[in-house]
Amino acid sequence: MQNSSQKTKRQILVIGAYGFIGASIVVRLQYEGFAVSGLGRNKMTAYTVLPDINWHIADLKDMISIDAWRDHTKTYDIIINCAGALQDGANDSLEAVHFDAIKALCDACKANQTKLIQISAVGAELDAETPFMRTKAMGDDYIRQNHTDYTIFRPGLVLAKNAYGGSALLRMLAAFPLVQPIALANTQVQVTSIFDLTHAVVLAASDQVPKNKSFDLVETQTHPLGDVVKETRHWLGFSPATWQITLPNWSTQITAKIADLLGVLGWRSPLRSTAISVLKGGIKGNPEPWKEITKQDLLPLNRALSQIPAAAEDRLFARMSLLMPIIIFALAVFWLTSGIIGLWQIDRAASLLIDIGWAEQLAKMSVGFWSIVDITLGLGVLVRKSAKHACWAMIAVSLIYLISAAAVTPQLWSDPLGPMVKVLPAIILALVGCVALNNR
Repeated sequence: MQNSSQKTKRQILVIGAYGFIGASIVVRLQYEGFAVSGLGRNKMTAYTVLPDINWHIADLKDMISIDAWRDHTKTYDIIINCAGALQDGANDSLEAVHFDAIKALCDACKANQTKLIQISAVGAELDAETPFMRTKAMGDDYIRQNHTDYTIFRPGLVLAKNAYGGSALLRMLAAFPLVQPIALANTQVQVTSIFDLTHAVVLAASDQVPKNKSFDLVETQTHPLGDVVKETRHWLGFSPATWQITLPNWSTQITAKIADLLGVLGWRSPLRSTAISVLKGGIKGNPEPWKEITKQDLLPLNRALSQIPAAAEDRLFARMSLLMPIIIFALAVFWLTSGIIGLWQIDRAASLLIDIGWAEQLAKMSVGFWSIVDITLGLGVLVRKSAKHACWAMIAVSLIYLISAAAVTPQLWSDPLGPMVKVLPAIILALVGCVALNNR
């Protein structure tokens, strides 16, 4: 084992450092005494998640030439790639992220004799059914064929204190009250504790793993997906489900298609078709080669969960994952309906202002303008990139409505149907949306 002073001489760059796996790797490497920097595409997220490390802000989609990596591979002794995309979307290109950028990175690493550690996934094969797994395998294969100092780790379903992708889906499913809906209940799954994964990276970075090898990092035992969800429910501290509802395959396919459509709007749902396809094929690997190196089994499911005791925020996250689509849908419907009805009933709405002395044209222009504002906000909250801004704008516009009503049409406050009072819950719902839209 290298001592601490030896480790600190080794400079490490973690690609995708603020991600689900990347952030844990950064923290573990820092604890072990390495000097760690990060590369990510979103500056705000980067400095929110890991504010105390040196950051390079760049998008892998744009780093597909060897020149883009030349300075990094000269500066750092080791580069660890944790970046990935589930499927093509508004902000993601699988081939660019999983292959083109990795090819350029590999070539630059080889030219500058920089060690490369690649975090891939079990099931990443060139003949895999999903583009996600095929493009991952293309990147892995290029590294194997062209680099002379690499290690590739292929974890299973990764369990950590935080959650993203598959682990977020587990928690969301486990949060259903009373009932437990489940699809693909018999799909076989092997999990990987984040502690085992980060330990493996430390060993590789310390040159305690044979180089130029690929290892599946999975527990020895396999579990039906239904049992994994049940264990997750127990870990979260939720009561056992009274009924289990086995969903037919067609309902899963419809859900995946809807999630894919939402992906066009920037929503990265764990229910997209790629995730479902990966689950259908199972999440299984061969733990034996890694066991031969370490002489130890990786943590099994129950122990992997016991290492990360669930807290109130974990239960809140699980429940909010269920509620988030409902919150966004409710806000969109509320504001779109308000705007559309305002335009449809513009004469009737304008009459409230005309009755207190406004000119007819001015009254109609005001109603029309704010109706269009409502429709714009209703559409804006449906797009992931603008959703949070739309929620804040909803709060601001609602306050304008309340203040304006108090000053111009105070009689609306005493209306038996309470149109102004009902604005207050809408403000609260938008506030909840603002908080829930913080991914990391």
